[in-house]
Amino acid sequence: MPLKEMRWRWRGNPLKRGTDVAEAWIFLTTAFLIAVAAPAAGAVAASDLEASSQRQGREWKSVSAVLTEDPPARIGVDSAGGTGGRVHATVRWTAADGTVRTGETAVAPGLRAGDRTTAWLNRHGSLLRDPTTPEDAIAGSVAIGVVAASTTGLLLIGANKAAVVLLNRRRYAQWEKDWAESDLRWRHRQP
Repeated sequence: MPLKEMRWRWRGNPLKRGTDVAEAWIFLTTAFLIAVAAPAAGAVAASDLEASSQRQGREWKSVSAVLTEDPPARIGVDSAGGTGGRVHATVRWTAADGTVRTGETAVAPGLRAGDRTTAWLNRHGSLLRDPTTPEDAIAGSVAIGVVAASTTGLLLIGANKAAVVLLNRRRYAQWEKDWAESDLRWRHRQP
């Protein structure tokens, strides 16, 4: 709603109705909520995801592992679901109970068979195929924050539009009533 159109609803005007004032207040309330609630929802969602990533990261344990084979030569996102800038390769490590285990995990490109790398195990001792890096966690937090803020803003805009539709129904019903009363008065004046 343009500012000029909204201002007339606040000034003294014989054509101004209660629904016009209500519509102006709904607009102001919606604008305030979009300015405050949408960013707050985004910040809360992002911080929840960040806290979850940190909690998950504290549960992981790093182990030194040796590559058992050369990783693929390609750099970038692995078609099997690897993360950006890393490739999947088979590694060997010694578990806490002293057994030697092997598994596939994401490693930096350019490593060769026999090179040492860091592998991550979950709290059950299982190898993580694609451990989340701090950069992945930040990108995920930003993305979820933007989506949450945008969704909140769109829901508020939708609620505003729904309220305006309801106000218009009431306005049209009142106009219909007023026209019916005017029509009745005009008919009684006719000879």
